[in-house]
Amino acid sequence: MAEVIVVGGGVGGMVAALLLARGGHAVRLFERLDGLGGKLAEYERDGFVFSLGPSLLTMPQVFRELGIGRAMVEPEELCLYRFADGSRLRAFRDPVRMEEQVESLAPGQGAAWRAFHGWARECLAASRRTFFAGPLGRPPEHARIGDLLAVAPGRTLDGLARRFFADPRLRQYVGRYATYAGSSPYRAPAALGCVPAIEHDEGGWYVPGGLPRIADDLAGALAAAGVEVRTGAEVAEVIADRAAVSGVRLASGERVAADAVVVNADAAALYGRLLPDRRRLRRIAGLGLSSSALLLLAGVEGRTPGLPHHSVVFSADYRREFDAVFRERTPATDPTVYIGCSAVDDPSQAPAGAENWVMLVNVPARDPGRWPMSVESYRDLVLELLARRGHDLSGRLRFVETFTPADLRDRYGAWGGAIYGSAYRGRFAPFRRPGNRGPRRGLYLVGGSAHPGGGLPLVAMGGRIVASLVEEDFAEYRVGRGQWR
Repeated sequence: MAEVIVVGGGVGGMVAALLLARGGHAVRLFERLDGLGGKLAEYERDGFVFSLGPSLLTMPQVFRELGIGRAMVEPEELCLYRFADGSRLRAFRDPVRMEEQVESLAPGQGAAWRAFHGWARECLAASRRTFFAGPLGRPPEHARIGDLLAVAPGRTLDGLARRFFADPRLRQYVGRYATYAGSSPYRAPAALGCVPAIEHDEGGWYVPGGLPRIADDLAGALAAAGVEVRTGAEVAEVIADRAAVSGVRLASGERVAADAVVVNADAAALYGRLLPDRRRLRRIAGLGLSSSALLLLAGVEGRTPGLPHHSVVFSADYRREFDAVFRERTPATDPTVYIGCSAVDDPSQAPAGAENWVMLVNVPARDPGRWPMSVESYRDLVLELLARRGHDLSGRLRFVETFTPADLRDRYGAWGGAIYGSAYRGRFAPFRRPGNRGPRRGLYLVGGSAHPGGGLPLVAMGGRIVASLVEEDFAEYRVGRGQWR
């Protein structure tokens, strides 16, 4: 068994630490912030509670398998999509009901959605046998010959949407799934089209009290498993020679020895600061950054008739929007806006008769001080756009707080404020992300910037993959004697 240090207390690091401790390893976890959970965080003001990170839980079995089985609820609607022409698409989990909604929006396209959903199921099954099954570079045990073709290699997500749908609104709906990985549908691989199979077959879930309660449950599990957790403890360096790691140095100067170090931080932070490696840093830079986000956290008076837990207000020109974010690296003047209001399903999230609106806009991973307009001006632009498209909050706002790419950068060490590290850009993008084994023996990576990617279920899968790698690599190691059998 090994002595393991986990750097960073995000969900991926917490899962890795938990599984390693349950496997009998001695585990210490160091977190720079005062609490655990990473981006699974929240902000409170005047009785309103806002999620600063994930607002939707998919693949809940990933956490139930860890013994994190807090009661979950499933909103009636997955999402309400509002298009610039005023039309709407209500997305329900039931595939038959969803097909009916698509047919109502675009007559003749219901059958196309059924075919698209069938393709998404095959893509997801192939991804589970290959990409999600373990670390990069290892032949999957249960892979099939047709798995590569099942993910439509060579196609972009937008190309996949055009294969199935003639209606531009439905192509825009499919393209939305690229933003789940902080990417553009015009450059992201078609494999991201598997997400509808996850949502419509397994549902989109919410945890009463807010999704950060998952982090609370994981923290409790870490304590029960005997993990030594130190918050407010920043790691300044991963100590290593050319062959292997030997521990970490804290910002305080303290050195802590270990056989293995699991880094739950942005890969660019690892290779740029903790264990400098110019070659790997250049490779990451070559992948390009994912998008960042501007969050508007609004305390809203009154209740909005027909407002679901999740809704999306689409831009009029999707390609122009993504050109602005990824090519011009500037916020779009006509952005798509995600609206999350957990008070719809959870009264604890807002005062009686009020709503907690989280409005998210995709923006470039760049210091907002370099935007062509101020954050305040852009906030007003977003609110005016929503008013024109049916969500006029005039006279209802108690306050609006902003959370910017600079906050993501400063709070989490995210490179440029990017949400997911590298963008999913190009046909082989998922396979070009940093792997889970580092360039030194005993060094491992987990989190949204490493394999298999960002989002609650994926970073938890990454934690499981890393734990299995440590088990495998140190099965023949004698702790205390510092030698291999």
